[in-house]
Amino acid sequence: MFSEAMDWISAPKGCGSSISSIYYNLCDLTLVWGVVVETFAAAGVVTSFVLFVILMACLPFVTNKKRKGMVVLQAAFLVFTLGLFGLTFAFIVGRYSTSCVARRFLFGVLFSGCLACLVMHGLWLALLERRGQGPRSWMLCLGALGLWLVEVIINTEWLVITVVRSQPGGVTVPDLFCSIANQDFVMALIYVMVLLLAVVLMPLPSLTHKQKQWRRDGTFILVTGLFTLVIWIAWIVMYIEGNRVIGNPSWDDPTLAVAVVLNAWMFLFLYTIPEICLLTQEDPDQEQPDDGDHIYPTRSLVYDNIIKQQEQPHQNVHMENKAFTMDEPPIVPTKPVSPYGCYNGQLRSCVYQPTEIALIAKGLTKKDQAMMIPRASIPALGPASGSSLPHLAESLSSRDCHAQAD
Repeated sequence: MFSEAMDWISAPKGCGSSISSIYYNLCDLTLVWGVVVETFAAAGVVTSFVLFVILMACLPFVTNKKRKGMVVLQAAFLVFTLGLFGLTFAFIVGRYSTSCVARRFLFGVLFSGCLACLVMHGLWLALLERRGQGPRSWMLCLGALGLWLVEVIINTEWLVITVVRSQPGGVTVPDLFCSIANQDFVMALIYVMVLLLAVVLMPLPSLTHKQKQWRRDGTFILVTGLFTLVIWIAWIVMYIEGNRVIGNPSWDDPTLAVAVVLNAWMFLFLYTIPEICLLTQEDPDQEQPDDGDHIYPTRSLVYDNIIKQQEQPHQNVHMENKAFTMDEPPIVPTKPVSPYGCYNGQLRSCVYQPTEIALIAKGLTKKDQAMMIPRASIPALGPASGSSLPHLAESLSSRDCHAQAD
């Protein structure tokens, strides 16, 4: 009860009495840095999650196969960036065993994951500029995974050697998890610094690429690496010497918290958001196939000719029954009709065209029919003309036979 009363008395403005003292930086209104950094970190978590959803939603609409292979690396980059925003809270809360282990281990692991993705993207651009074709996406993922696992192994060994140990005689030091010098913490991040240097140097060959879109990708990676390098130089100087020189060593945790959240936002603004914006754009330098202009217009012309021919009025191929027509003299054409008049130059595989012999035979048949076959007329039927009905039926049937034969 006495300790709870002391916590209530010493609770800063903005924090309740039920809140533990290690979380005072999250709600203390007198120390504004904790609330400000916490706000930016929470906004970064939400933004990273939204960008991840947008990235996955844009995947079916990506038309450029080369850029589509980078989506896996960009998704992994967003996951590590989201972890950086979450790690910021470990530097805001007070020091205890769990928060100190998370700081020492996850700081290098999360940064190495982001930088490994950037290194593999820059390597892909360099190979694309040199050979005209970059490696496959699964090879890039394996490369980034290998670079990341190196830092995981280094941090695990460093954590086991410097933290998970006991004093001689079996006496365990309770504050050993947080009693690590600032210089040791920075020295454990040498491999991450090597990756950061590779991020700055790797996209340089792609800046001279002949295609503008790949030059922009190289520029995004280079600018991201340069800003990250500046942030790292600033926080390392302040963490090792700056805070001690100005006489305020308690600003070590705020320095790391501000560096992590600022660097994570730089990752989003300088690399992730521009890459997502370029993901669904069409490739302006993509060349059209050479035979496209020779195939599709020809097919279009043949199709248009077929449609036009179908729209023409069809000729009545059935001869009308002339047995019931008026007796009129046959109309003999005054001009000779060419048997090739119906030929329009189309292929027979597309439209049916009779042969020339068939057209000549058809023209001669029509001419003989008009000259030789007389027109039949209906005789007058009287009361005594019953016997003439069989003759009329025979004439009609013979006329129909002639018509079918024609």
